Amino acid sequence: MSFKPEISGKRISIIGAGVSGMALAVLASSLGAEVFVSDTKSSLPEDTTDLFHKNGVSFETGGHSERFWDTDLLVLSSGVSPGSEAVREGMKRNVPIIGEIDFVYPFLKGRIIGVTGSNGKTTTTSLIGHFLKTSGCKTAVAGNIGNPAALYANTDNDFIVLELSSFQLYWSKCLQVDLAVITNLAPDHIDWHGSYANYVHSKANLLLLRKPEAQAIIQKRDMKELNIVEDKNAVPLTWGEPCLSGTSILIQGQKILLNTPNGIIPLAHFQDIPLVGIHNVENVAMALSALNLMGVVHPASQELFRGFNPPPHRCEFVAEINGVRYIDDSKGTNVAASVTALNSIAGNKIVILGGQGKGEDYHPLAESVKESVIAAIVLGDEKPRIIAELQKVGYENIYDVQNMEEAVFLAYKLAIPGITVLLSPACTSWDMYESYKKRGEHFHSLVNKIMKGKSYGRDL
Repeated sequence: MSFKPEISGKRISIIGAGVSGMALAVLASSLGAEVFVSDTKSSLPEDTTDLFHKNGVSFETGGHSERFWDTDLLVLSSGVSPGSEAVREGMKRNVPIIGEIDFVYPFLKGRIIGVTGSNGKTTTTSLIGHFLKTSGCKTAVAGNIGNPAALYANTDNDFIVLELSSFQLYWSKCLQVDLAVITNLAPDHIDWHGSYANYVHSKANLLLLRKPEAQAIIQKRDMKELNIVEDKNAVPLTWGEPCLSGTSILIQGQKILLNTPNGIIPLAHFQDIPLVGIHNVENVAMALSALNLMGVVHPASQELFRGFNPPPHRCEFVAEINGVRYIDDSKGTNVAASVTALNSIAGNKIVILGGQGKGEDYHPLAESVKESVIAAIVLGDEKPRIIAELQKVGYENIYDVQNMEEAVFLAYKLAIPGITVLLSPACTSWDMYESYKKRGEHFHSLVNKIMKGKSYGRDL
């Protein structure tokens, strides 16, 4: 049971003036707090400062002054690391610290479905939200998906579907969910967490944040790592295996099934799924199972998908040119995501790899490239490490390029009908782009140039 803390009249300092920080500041101010936001950037966008002025929020840039520490509570916006200078200083000064989700949770109305995972969490969150809305439920989709949870404080909803990052879960202690979904586990954000074990620990925290008797949808293969082998409320997903005792999600043949103590419930057929890649079958299976486990009466799967727009840059079909498919998986910012994309998309591929790394091992990526990639085009800061790993496994068809324009144009020249050109970098974008979205948008624009018959100012 959550309770609403007394915020009115309190001094609240917020670290970070990004999307989540802005939403936190507005919420805290609306609750009667004296709010001060501190950001390390030298300046803030005009729309941010206008929002702060409109809502009576004080702020500073360029670091944390003494005014920032004169506070009753320090609230961390999304992504603030426990190793950050501000957090260390706050602890040294004995300032109470709370994470974004815990601060907002007491003001959320509705049953909460928490979704996390190394890959697929945004797609799964989006699917659950869309399916609930299509089923007639008043639903908010929030969290790491780009809509801060604070935007939905004190609004009436039947359900709130929260995408939760490992960063948010690290700080979460008070959140209580009605259903937990962990899409999968694979190394990611090692630079933030310090180790894979710490990263898994943050993801597994969602299981501890369940209400009594709340269920958890997970991959059967991840049960040992999540330390829930004996959890009677775990609902594992399996491929082609016999029914397990209790409740489980089965993918058999071309069908998705929910096995319950009362019998098997057919959920969907592969042909109903309008998404690219086998990995999206798992995302759909978890989303459909979530509805059933929450007792939501819903239409047939074909109707549920009507009007659904997949999140961009996640194995997103861009175009087909001369029998060659172009797919944007710019959100493939870690090795596991790119391996999944490579293994999920049928046929031979040309893959564009590289960017800024997260301290990961590229050996699994190199092995997957060796299996189904006819050409690997590599760019970015991690280029030397990726190329070295490809060469270690005996892969030779490697192309070293300087930028995305060169990569896409080369892929166009190398591709023959039946091939898929896949942008799935296995790295972040920060060495060349401000976000994976900007990288994906650039890829789209270059493919569109090719469609129009022009690239680098020449006819193709």
